[in-house]
Amino acid sequence: MSSFFKRSFSGLIYAILFISAILYSKESYVLLISLFAFFCLREFQKLIRYKGLFTYVLLLGFIAYVLFLPENTTLHQILLVLTLASSLQLMVYLFTSKRGYPSKTIQKFDVSVRYLIFSLGFLLLIPMRNGGYEYEIILSLLFFIWANDSFAYLIGKNFGRTKLFEKVSPKKTIEGFIGGFIFTIATAVAVSYNFETLSMSQWIVLASITSILGTIGDLIESKFKRQAKKKDSGKIMPGHGGLLDRLDSLLFVAPFVYLYIYYII
Repeated sequence: MSSFFKRSFSGLIYAILFISAILYSKESYVLLISLFAFFCLREFQKLIRYKGLFTYVLLLGFIAYVLFLPENTTLHQILLVLTLASSLQLMVYLFTSKRGYPSKTIQKFDVSVRYLIFSLGFLLLIPMRNGGYEYEIILSLLFFIWANDSFAYLIGKNFGRTKLFEKVSPKKTIEGFIGGFIFTIATAVAVSYNFETLSMSQWIVLASITSILGTIGDLIESKFKRQAKKKDSGKIMPGHGGLLDRLDSLLFVAPFVYLYIYYII
């Protein structure tokens, strides 16, 4: 089986599974993301060489918390601040020459919880708006991520000349980034004609957040992999690597999207 066919087949299965779970019910979406969460946590802790089992207990507890208290509360706000602070810290780390983070056990525990577990929790919470299940938001986020990744790759491969962040991800180019951004905005316009959950301008803002911060999230995971001297976070998806490789952008944007749709709109 050729590598292209393996990549296409595993990518198609992943897309069908994800979209089906989103559309079928809130429960199927929560179940799928919860399963993804355990695989992503396992892959990430291998990358940073951390064997803390307590993080899995925390993950279970956080999933239970999301299920039983989906409404926006003061605790949600505290967790959001902690998660966004971690995201900003990782952005600073990405754009500095500093390497070797996290090195201490407490740092590995902290980044596992705030960067991964809390972000996965907000990914679960995003569609639980107004006491219901607004699947259109999470489905559109997937479309934005896939549009950004696909067109950044295609345009970067064919027209890319200027490296975006060569020391972390040698193949990414500024031309690819701009192309991905433009087509993600175009996807938002198309989405606005099909989903009335948000206005066109709100969908465009959401697409902009997803494109820009999703690219940063991908670069942050690439830096973790480079430090670990790994090409992929895992091997669960032939041709793609691990689940974290597929979800890194979505996970990183999740708390920012939650902030936008719950506190800014």
